[in-house]
Order: sequence, then C-alpha cells, then structure tokens
Amino acid sequence: MRVAFVSLYPDQRRSDGATRRARRVAERLAARGHEVTFLCSQWWEGPLDAFEQAGVRYVAVTETPSARPFASKLPFALRRAAPDVIHATNSPPSQVVAAKTAARALRVPVVVDWWAARESDTTRMLRRAATRTNRVLAPSRLVKSDVCEWGAPADAVTVVPESIDVDLVREAAVDARADLVYARRLDEHANAESFLLALAELRDREWRAAVVGDGPERAAVEQTAADLRIDDRVEFLGELPPEEFVPILKGAHVFAQTATVEPFARELLWALACGCVGIVEYQAHSSAHELVENCDRGVRVTNPQELTSEVVAAAERERSSFNEAFAEYDHAAVMQRYERVYEAERDDYGFF
Repeated sequence: MRVAFVSLYPDQRRSDGATRRARRVAERLAARGHEVTFLCSQWWEGPLDAFEQAGVRYVAVTETPSARPFASKLPFALRRAAPDVIHATNSPPSQVVAAKTAARALRVPVVVDWWAARESDTTRMLRRAATRTNRVLAPSRLVKSDVCEWGAPADAVTVVPESIDVDLVREAAVDARADLVYARRLDEHANAESFLLALAELRDREWRAAVVGDGPERAAVEQTAADLRIDDRVEFLGELPPEEFVPILKGAHVFAQTATVEPFARELLWALACGCVGIVEYQAHSSAHELVENCDRGVRVTNPQELTSEVVAAAERERSSFNEAFAEYDHAAVMQRYERVYEAERDDYGFF
C-alpha cells in the first residue's frame, strides 16, 4: 500500500509526542513492506527535494516550516505521491484541510492521527480538521473525547494506542539499580516533584530511585531532590534508549506516573509490561489512568500522600519482570490495527 504522511513538522525538525508517533508509525509501515512517503518541511541539508531515511522517503513541500505555504503546496505534492491513503497529523490543522481537498480529487481517504492541539492552532481550523476527515485516530480515550469536542462524530474516531517491543521486554536482562522509577521528558508538564515529595516521606526506609528523561526542567527537578535531601538516593539517568531503559524497569518494583499532560503514557506502558506496580497520580489532562484500569498491578492516587501510601503497600507485593497482559501492545499487533484502518477506509471510499 502507498501511504502518504503529512506533517509540516517532522520529528527530525521538531520532536514532540505527535511527531515521534508519526515517525515511528511511518518507519514501521515501511519495514512491513509499504511504500511510505512523508510530506513535510525540509529538515535535511543540501538542495535535494527528497531524502530517504529508515525506508521512508521524505519529500520537502516547503523549505521552511510555515503553515500557510505548506498547505497551499500540499495538494500538488500529494498528487505527485499518488497515495492509496493519506495519513495526516492534526497540527497545524490547515494541513488536514488541504489534504482533504486534495483527497477528493485523488479519490483517496484521509486518516488523521490526533495527538494534541498546539498553541498556534485556532478553534475554527481545529473544528474543520476534526470534521472533514474519513477517520480520526486517537492514542487514548482521553484524546478521543477531545476530538469529539472539536466536532468529530464518536463513531468516526478509533483508538490506536502507542506500542512497545514485547520481545525486548521478555528477553532483556534485569538491572536492579532502582526500586522505584519515574520516566518522562522533563518539561513543564512532567510534575516529577510529586514523585520526589512521596519519596521524601519515606526517608526512614531503604530504597533507591531513578529518574529517566531529559528536558528543560531537569535542573529544577534535580534541585528539588537536593532541597528534599534525597539526591544521594535518586539517580538521574537522562534519556535512555529502550535497550537500556527496559532492564532498569525489569529490576524495579514501582513505576510512578505523575505528569499533568499525557495523551498516551508510553513510559508507563513499558513499565507495566516489565512487571512494575504502576502508581498513577490522576490528572485531568492525562490518559495514564486508562492503562491501569482493570490491571492487578496498577493503582490510581490523587496526591503525593496517597502515592507514598501506595509505594509502601507495593512493597508487600511479589516482584515481577514481565506482565503478559500487555503483550497486545506489541509493535506488530498495533501496526496491524493501522493497516486494518487504512484498508477499511480505502474500501469504503472506493465503494461510495
């Protein structure tokens, strides 16, 4: 199948949850034998109009990431790509509207992978993007609710979660350096302080903790650990690839999820698959609680005090290094869900 991805911002130019998801899906589709073209603003050096990486052919629609020129040139780029299906990220929404215009002429469906709105996205354009597509994909029920508020019919929104390498989880060694782990990009939504405050209440107990991740708030988080006088027991490991991250999770007993904004808690998913007890601090703009619903090794809390109590309770639970219940989130299984959506939308479009 020929799939054309549309994203003004590729992950190589501006990395965030939405662009990382688009890149991962594009590369995995290419690895499964699909012909993948990624229409974006140019991120590579030199005069080339196209550039191939990890089996994906990137095509520069514009040289700079400017939404209006990108939207105006996109229909012509899509015509040259001649896809069977168009896969567009939701932001900026003008690219979704432009993709839909082109799709009508090409007689192909548009699938929008919705992550989150950016500050520059207007209400009017978000509503047009949510309502003028064949299918909207959302990583969680939380995001599905958001899309429906922008006007998408509930039956036009399908939840397709993030994925993990289950074979890696099964086969990785155990690194027992930490009993408790927090992992996420350390930005203004990380709320790692809740995790550290809970640990500070347990100074009289034996434990070791690790914080995995990097970002603009890392120095502030490290300072908080120092102010709480627990910095000698909290190891800041920075950003780690899965091959290094997974063994630490397999050796840990508890994973704390406290971020205030999280369309999909991918690090929590890794941790639960690795057998950790997942303690989720409920946040109105985080979907993390969805992963621990009906999970025998997961619990929700509402504040650092409850988090502390659940850490203590978790100590009584048996340790584990793999949870079979999360095998359904394997890369291959989730990619099949994307393929089924593409095939269904293509067949429906051809029928009508």
